[in-house]
Amino acid sequence: MNLIKTPFGFASSAAEVAAGIDLSGRRAVVTGASSGLGVESARGLAATGAEVTLAVRDIEAGERAAKDITATTGSTTLRVAQLDLTDPASVAAFAAAWDGPLHILVNNAGVMAAPERYTSQGWELQFATNHLGHFALAAGLHDALAADGAARIVAVSSSGHQLSPIVFDDVNFAFRPYDPWLAYGQSKTANVLFAVEASRRWAGDGITANALMPGAIYTNLQRHTGGRGTGTVPPELFKTPEQGAATSVLLATSPQLEGIGGRYFVDCNETETIDHRGDAPPLHGVARYALDPDGAQRLWTLSETMLQHSRENR
Repeated sequence: MNLIKTPFGFASSAAEVAAGIDLSGRRAVVTGASSGLGVESARGLAATGAEVTLAVRDIEAGERAAKDITATTGSTTLRVAQLDLTDPASVAAFAAAWDGPLHILVNNAGVMAAPERYTSQGWELQFATNHLGHFALAAGLHDALAADGAARIVAVSSSGHQLSPIVFDDVNFAFRPYDPWLAYGQSKTANVLFAVEASRRWAGDGITANALMPGAIYTNLQRHTGGRGTGTVPPELFKTPEQGAATSVLLATSPQLEGIGGRYFVDCNETETIDHRGDAPPLHGVARYALDPDGAQRLWTLSETMLQHSRENR
């Protein structure tokens, strides 16, 4: 299977990727769209003429982001809707309120290396936010996505997925000592596996899903890590938020990705599969376990079970 290569790369911005794309009449949802990569992804999609819904926890912050996007793009087809990915009831309410087809879902919101915390269901916070909430959202919006016949899901992962596979017997750290980076890595692996299984499972509905590493970007995501200065990423590899959003916008809009799913991209191009962390340049490469179809199906079943238990225990 040949890797997909595009004219864009490390320094490309979301605006450059979106240039010349017309998505008038199309509808998109971007989670976590009130700041950072989310707002820039929403801006890039709004510039194409798409109707973009900013799915956010903080409505006021979302409204400010929407006004800023309108000011820079001229788009007046922006909506702001409340969504808390750690609350299954909030996710269900968002999906139930959606009316009509949905063409693009960008699962962007996330937390990184958070201190040990658990939801009311007992789910580890990063797994709950980065994976389970988005899994439930996509499942809840499935019919709206299927109505389009060629819908796309964009799963924002990270090279941090190389820190940990899914530990199926202990996703919530009930037995292991909690490690914020292992928890983060596990949740980011889950994002890739979701894209693999969603593309397989929903192929008949015309729904494709791809995952990506946006790059190293200094945003609110790093609030638990001490910021840029404590990381191991060389300064020259940092991107602006506009550059970081480019790969998300590419996966959402590029004609090259029509009918393509279950793949992982870095710097606007599909990256190589690796078996050891040192097998690829910094921030590149996708671990083989993150693309494993058996693991993807197992995670899907586990996710359904966890969500079902939460509904039964309300």
